[in-house]
Amino acid sequence: MRKFFLIAILLITSGKFLTQICTNTLKEIDSISQKRWDSVALDLDSLANPKLVNFDIHFKDTIVIRDKIVMADLTESIPITPYNIMKLTTAKRWFYFGQNNFVFNQSSFSNWNSGGNNNIGIIGKINYNFSYKNGKHFLDNTLQLGYGFVASQGEQSRKTEDYINLMTNYGYDIGKNFYLSTGFQFLSQFSPGYNFSTTPNPTFEDRISRFMAPGYLNAGLGISYNPNENFQVIFRPINGKFTFVLDPYLQKEGKYGLEHDGQSVRAELGALVNILYRINIYKDINLVNRINFFSSYTNQPLNVDVSYNGTLNFRFNKFISTVVSLDLLYDHDQIEKLQLKQTLGIGFSYNFGYENREKNKKLIKPFITN
Repeated sequence: MRKFFLIAILLITSGKFLTQICTNTLKEIDSISQKRWDSVALDLDSLANPKLVNFDIHFKDTIVIRDKIVMADLTESIPITPYNIMKLTTAKRWFYFGQNNFVFNQSSFSNWNSGGNNNIGIIGKINYNFSYKNGKHFLDNTLQLGYGFVASQGEQSRKTEDYINLMTNYGYDIGKNFYLSTGFQFLSQFSPGYNFSTTPNPTFEDRISRFMAPGYLNAGLGISYNPNENFQVIFRPINGKFTFVLDPYLQKEGKYGLEHDGQSVRAELGALVNILYRINIYKDINLVNRINFFSSYTNQPLNVDVSYNGTLNFRFNKFISTVVSLDLLYDHDQIEKLQLKQTLGIGFSYNFGYENREKNKKLIKPFITN
């Protein structure tokens, strides 16, 4: 019996001992597993309070291709013929440039021994070009407007410049700088004109011209030659010249070539030659020459109408320029004498368009997106 109790006590004691060992072993295993879990597990508390970390960024050269062009101020002479546009390989189709001129002059006198008359004068001019190029086709549109006046104390204001000139020319490239050509030119003025030498203080009844009295329209078909941006010749063996006098007061026989009183439109069929030539005299100095010849097939073909415009441009900087212009006109239907007009102006000038660099040479290629 005693042995039985001793054995029972030994079994109970050893059981407790073994249980304690197992418990300690499991705790050790759990501790090791927890440490491994903590080392790889996501810290959810860190998501509640995020921290921004700075990264060092190293930039490299980058080419940026823009969907739209960036405008640039033009300080050089703008192109006057479509030559450069036709030679471009760009996918762009619409091109444009513009020139704005504004001249202001003023004089005032007070107790000036040499004498003088207070006066103020203003002349404004614009020259815009919108061109379209698609393969061998091009459409060249030019709008030129000018108006100026001088007002002197004690005298009626008098205009010194007044013209409207709209030109459109379509061409198809047939090779070697030749183009099949067709187009038109419209010419007129804004306000009534007077002869101040015969009527120093005229009224509206003394007018000798006004808008569309006269107005001229030339339209024809032919060929053009454009070997560079400074030279162009247009020859139209089929050209219609229309003279409009829409003011009944000015519809008199012999005036502007009208054949009888009350005639409002005179039509002629003939040949036209237009020559455009720019001479680059020096940097920022150039002379632009424009001359037109027209001969009527039906009315005295040997009496050729001649119109010439020469413009000498001096550009001092981006905004200041001087313009000297000379206009000569001989039209035996209007007056059998040479008509002459000369102007000189120093003032504000601003060109706009697009500057493009090609083969390290600055070329002015004004354009807009399709």
